Amino acid sequence: MHVAANGLSVAFHAAGSGAPLVMLHGASSSGREDFAAQLPLFVKAFRCYVPDARGHAGTRWDPAAGLRYGDLVVDLDAFADACNLGTFHLLGFSMGAATALLYAMRRPERLRTLVLVGTSPEPEPRTRVIRHLADVARIQAQDPAWAGVLTQRHDPVQGAGAWQRLMPAIVEMVEHQPGVSPADLRRAEVPALVVVGDRDPFVPVPQAWQLARQLPDARLAVIPDSGHEAMARQPGIFNEACASFWRSTQAIAAARAGRVVARDPGAVAR
Repeated sequence: MHVAANGLSVAFHAAGSGAPLVMLHGASSSGREDFAAQLPLFVKAFRCYVPDARGHAGTRWDPAAGLRYGDLVVDLDAFADACNLGTFHLLGFSMGAATALLYAMRRPERLRTLVLVGTSPEPEPRTRVIRHLADVARIQAQDPAWAGVLTQRHDPVQGAGAWQRLMPAIVEMVEHQPGVSPADLRRAEVPALVVVGDRDPFVPVPQAWQLARQLPDARLAVIPDSGHEAMARQPGIFNEACASFWRSTQAIAAARAGRVVARDPGAVAR
């Protein structure tokens, strides 16, 4: 499916019934791939909306124009409007989690709950790791299997050589991720779950703990024996952590669901 949002034709998957849950994938991936181990379960409780970010998979965008977290935040708000979502649950992984965190600081009134997987406001070691992992020459020389996956994922819609253009844009976006202060984090007044793998090379556990401590209403879940992709490496543990969080915040989420959300296009830019 596609929907027009913020000048894009956003490709997305929607399934299930219940309260709306928007799920944002990580850099260089796609929604249905990142959350393959979650969707069969989550659609039993939620109406899941899983969009592809601009320049990724089915959402066409030329990365030569640049990738910016601010644009991804506006994309999310426009996507929610286009899908006629008032308030909704939000879950983000990595790039999607950074987007979700920025969105929660700017439009907390629109969220029922927030789940952040594998993100931190701290620039390191995330920036150093992404420079290495997203290096096009390294991938072509050392990881041809992943190069093949990236080609299959992005080229059909984005054009030949899409991932080679996308990777430098991702690195630049991470290098210029907006700074976040403790005061900024206090604006994210929504029940939150911060999830991190105990071996995440991007986000050390102490950084995730610090993020959870600085958010107004957050819990921390450390997923054992997992790296950055905690939801894929330990899906059973991850899914239960999310389910427990959603059960514990059910009454709060229900109260937040009744809010009337004003359409304020400038809110996400502030």
